[in-house]
Amino acid sequence: MPARPHAMTYVIAEPCIGTKDTACVEVCPVDCIHPTKTAADFAKHTMLYINPDECIDCGACAPECPVEAIFDENELPEKWESYKALNAKWFQENR
Repeated sequence: MPARPHAMTYVIAEPCIGTKDTACVEVCPVDCIHPTKTAADFAKHTMLYINPDECIDCGACAPECPVEAIFDENELPEKWESYKALNAKWFQENR
């Protein structure tokens, strides 16, 4: 599957900050949510991020999030619109 630069399907937003519950990671069929608990730098990051180039828009992650931090990009509250770019930026800097 070719990469979709700057495309976004699901977005992790502000409610994840400080929580980093990884239930969403466990259900993702393409492993596009990072960092994982096994990552050496897991503790250094304040939230989880969805890779916009790898997300297949399946939606499996959203209902697993206990703090309701995961949104379809079209349903992302306006106040958290900046999290689209934040998720993409994290993967540019950390992969």
